[in-house]
Amino acid sequence: MPVMTARSRTEKHRASTPLELFFDLCFVVAVSQAGARLVHAVAGDHALAGIGGYAAVFFAIWWAWVNFSWFASAYDTDDALYRVVTLVQITGVLVLAAGVPRAFDAGDWTVVVAGYVVMRLALTSQWLRAAHCTQGAERRVAQRYAAGITLVQLGWIAMLFLPGNASAGVRAAVFVVLVLAEITVPAVAERDRPTSWHPHHIGERYGLFTIIVLGESIASATVAVQEALDEHDALGELLPIAAGGLLIVFSAWWIYFAVPIHDYLRGSREAFLWGYGHYLILGSAAAIGAGIEVSVEEAVGKAHVPTTVAAAAVTLPSALFLLTVWALHARHFKRDLAEQLPLPVAAAAILACTFVGGWAVLAAGLVAAAAVAAGVLLSRRSVPAAG
Repeated sequence: MPVMTARSRTEKHRASTPLELFFDLCFVVAVSQAGARLVHAVAGDHALAGIGGYAAVFFAIWWAWVNFSWFASAYDTDDALYRVVTLVQITGVLVLAAGVPRAFDAGDWTVVVAGYVVMRLALTSQWLRAAHCTQGAERRVAQRYAAGITLVQLGWIAMLFLPGNASAGVRAAVFVVLVLAEITVPAVAERDRPTSWHPHHIGERYGLFTIIVLGESIASATVAVQEALDEHDALGELLPIAAGGLLIVFSAWWIYFAVPIHDYLRGSREAFLWGYGHYLILGSAAAIGAGIEVSVEEAVGKAHVPTTVAAAAVTLPSALFLLTVWALHARHFKRDLAEQLPLPVAAAAILACTFVGGWAVLAAGLVAAAAVAAGVLLSRRSVPAAG
């Protein structure tokens, strides 16, 4: 067996590999499925149930990606065995994606859990390989990861065998407990020694996945506009939504990549909080595209929901994206209150746009673009750095 040893955290020119990019693109299938189910729920006037289902399904998608990405940052050997095991994980991702509609609509997680079993068996074998090739504290960390991942996976399998008469509240409680167990595994495994994840590589990996999710939002919105034009020829109603949606997504990209986040990711505490917080960043980014689809359907009469609900499907995730990017990402590089205010103020203003009727999406897009412009102008001031 080829040796698997930790890569250096100070390795120069570390970048994502073609295999990692392929892995990310396969996740687009699952993200697209989750977004489509959210559109269906909100457009069918089941917004609260849809948001709950989307939050649960997106966690499953996001956490599977997180598990792979952090392991790869520390132990990617890119040899033949590593590649084959990663391809097995990709197979599990596709199984997971196939199970998303059933999990979302009927609360049946059987196929999703089956996909997780495939991915987890592969990931556990990677950690066991790392343990085999290392010694001391590093070996203990790898062994803890392998044990923790296996135990929690057994918990997900056990969830499938809850009695059929178990209430929705009991099932939700079990789900939350298992989610908490999942996010606890890294903290327990690395309690006395962190893995050698690479700050620049991790920053790039999250950035690339953010780009993919935002791209999926644009693709979904484009298809929705095209179908609406083909069926209803409602150009006047759709142009403001299309323009506003593009402004929101373009602004989201600009705001996310305005700062070099790898300079902030110095220790495990900062990195864990930042990495976990991306559940909200990535989930809201994907939901923006779903919201634009809902607005398009409402504009042409296909979605039987009030205009305010359709607008909120865009403004809520847009505001959440801006606020979480500011809290986890941008605020660490702001010099004073004037630079801190644009994103929180823009998030509040975007929420207010919910109530301006059919122009809500365009208004939200203009607010997001104004936040970008304000950030650019303020960053050019000749103000000395604080501290």
